[in-house]
Amino acid sequence: MHRSVGDWEVHGVAVGAETRCAHYDTERDVVALRLGCCERFYPCLSCHDAVADHAHEPWPRARFDESAVLCGVCGRGLSARTYLDADHTCPACGAGFNPGCADHYEHYFQGV
Repeated sequence: MHRSVGDWEVHGVAVGAETRCAHYDTERDVVALRLGCCERFYPCLSCHDAVADHAHEPWPRARFDESAVLCGVCGRGLSARTYLDADHTCPACGAGFNPGCADHYEHYFQGV
């Protein structure tokens, strides 16, 4: 399944309008992350693993200045560097991101 958010498509399981999914559905679960293996956005690794036919790979460090994170509230694409420096808040619209995502950064961003 996929859903359009802004100019982007988000893939996963029961993806909502603000990128929440069947696995993460709190008020602050409003990001989708682009993975290096397929360059598609997913709300979480469980969504990737449920719908993709390959193993996940994090976004490559050499591409941290490219859009790798999507704010589900405003639809803005953020570079990995911008997202990692944003203190769990969208710099474009001020939406709060789930700080618990930081516990999984190594799965989404190479070398973090």
